[in-house]
Amino acid sequence: MATRVILQAPSLLLCSIGHSQLMKQGTAAQLRLFCFRFWSSDSGKNGCCLKENATVLANLTLMGVDIKMVRKRQPGVLRRMTTNEVGLTQFLKHKGAQPESIASIISRYPRAITRTHSHLEKRWELWRSIFLTDKEILKIIERSPESFFRSSDNENLEKNIHFLGSLGLTPKDLHRMLTTAPRTFSNSFELNRQMVELLQDICVSLGGEDPDSFVKKIITCNVYILIRSTKRVKMNVNFLQKALWLADEELLTLLQGHGGEILDLSHDYVKRSFQSLEKKLLSLGCTRKEVRHFVVSYMPLLYLSPETFANKINCLLEGGIHVKQILEKPRVLDFSRQTLESRIRELKRADYDFREFGINILDSSKKRFEAKLQKKGICFQFNDPFFNHVLPHSLQE
Repeated sequence: MATRVILQAPSLLLCSIGHSQLMKQGTAAQLRLFCFRFWSSDSGKNGCCLKENATVLANLTLMGVDIKMVRKRQPGVLRRMTTNEVGLTQFLKHKGAQPESIASIISRYPRAITRTHSHLEKRWELWRSIFLTDKEILKIIERSPESFFRSSDNENLEKNIHFLGSLGLTPKDLHRMLTTAPRTFSNSFELNRQMVELLQDICVSLGGEDPDSFVKKIITCNVYILIRSTKRVKMNVNFLQKALWLADEELLTLLQGHGGEILDLSHDYVKRSFQSLEKKLLSLGCTRKEVRHFVVSYMPLLYLSPETFANKINCLLEGGIHVKQILEKPRVLDFSRQTLESRIRELKRADYDFREFGINILDSSKKRFEAKLQKKGICFQFNDPFFNHVLPHSLQE
């Protein structure tokens, strides 16, 4: 009550002065009173002051936290009157975290020090319902502090865990999702429910008879789907059906396979990738039907940017490989250009004829590649650092 009276004092002061008296004081007096009132209200409402909290600064500095990074990322934390940096440190140490790791976590996500002990205990308990050890949880927090500390709503997290489990996702599936796409669990329960309902509707509209199974297949092959907008997914589905000339049944089958992997990509990116891919292959004498079959046979091709796709195609063509051979073996484009160049170069030294023997040999692990060469009686030296450089789809560019 006393605090409330103090915070309201500026307003009471203005009222007691009266309008005519205030006007006589001049503009400067008005501004001084206005500033006083604004500062007091802000302090009471948010539990902050305009100055940084000296105690918080001292504690964080002693812990080895990067204060410059804190000021850059979430400066408001340093002005809070109540924080829990000491309690957070003790909590994480008890779970096995090292001091350097704790300092790094707070530096990258300063808002972590605003979480109470009871909140931390409950959230950890919920994560442990998915992970087997504290070490696994710490590993994720050290990699992405935001994934654990971003949300203060433990009830929402609990709802998401139960909801996703009700879709038939196994503990192993949930483990993978929380490891790879932790934002899925800090999403509002309502957003996750909306995406699931959209996927179920898509399945039914395409003639599917088991929408729950369809949703499970999509989520397990694309763990990022739930952190994208329903609008994006809907636009991608519509574009794929139109661009690839697919009947409902064909699209349903595609989405439950490789097609589901690209639904989380930006719609503009998917559209641009397909159009540039189509343009490049048409310029090489391929028909539109061949282009569409090529894409349908291996949808992850759409991960490749226009520049990356063109560079890899040119590399293969320059190596003496016919475009028709590439159409029959799209997975060869999984390899980086450096790897393709290295393998083609060494095979040419051995007088390997791609037109005669095909390009299957390029689509092999290092071990299998060696075995195939030895089988053909080719002596080979693996000295190229790029020789077996296969990139994940999301990193191929």
